Amino acid sequence: MGWNSWNKFGCDIDEAKTLGALQALAEFLEYGYSHFNLDDCWMSPNRTIEGKYAADPDRFPSGMKALGDHMHSLGFKFGIYTSAGTMTCERLPGSLGNEEADAQTFADWGVDFLKYDNCYNQGIPSIHRYPAMQGALNQTGRPIFFSMCQWGAEDSWQWAPAVGNAWRTTGDIRPNWRSIRYNFWQSKFD
Repeated sequence: MGWNSWNKFGCDIDEAKTLGALQALAEFLEYGYSHFNLDDCWMSPNRTIEGKYAADPDRFPSGMKALGDHMHSLGFKFGIYTSAGTMTCERLPGSLGNEEADAQTFADWGVDFLKYDNCYNQGIPSIHRYPAMQGALNQTGRPIFFSMCQWGAEDSWQWAPAVGNAWRTTGDIRPNWRSIRYNFWQSKFD
C-alpha cells in the first residue's frame, strides 16, 4: 500500500509538506504502507541544459535524490510522477520523446515506483507510448514498479498486462463516496 500526494496537496506540494507527510505516515509502515509517491508538480518547469529532469528548485531545494534517500532511510519506497505526453497534466515537462533520459534520471535518484500519466499525448496511441517507457525503465537495471495511469482508454486491460505492473481502468477517483462509486461502475469486468 502507499500514499500519493495528489488528493491532499494537488500542485501545492513542496519539500516541507513532503517531509511533514513522511513523518506523519511513518507510523503506518508497520501496517503495510510502503510507498510514498510524489505526484505532479515536483519538477522544474524547464529541463536542464542536458535535457534532463530537475526538481523545482523553489519547491524542492534539496533535490529528488536527497528526498528519495530520506524516504528510503525511513523505510519507504520512493514513487514519482510524470506523463506519457509532452507535458504533465499540470503543464510541466512530460516524458514523451525523453523516455531514456527520464528513466535513467529516476534510477539515479533511487526511484522505486513510477506513476505514468496520459496527458498531452499528442494523439499517439498508448500502445506506442507506454512500451517506450517500459523499455527505458528496464534498460536502467533498477527495478522500478511501472504504474500506467492511462484511464482505461484504448482497451488498456487487453494490452497493459504485458507492459506495466499496474494500470488504471477509469479516470481520477476523488476522496468521496460519489466518485468512488462512479469509478467502480465504470470499471471493466471482462
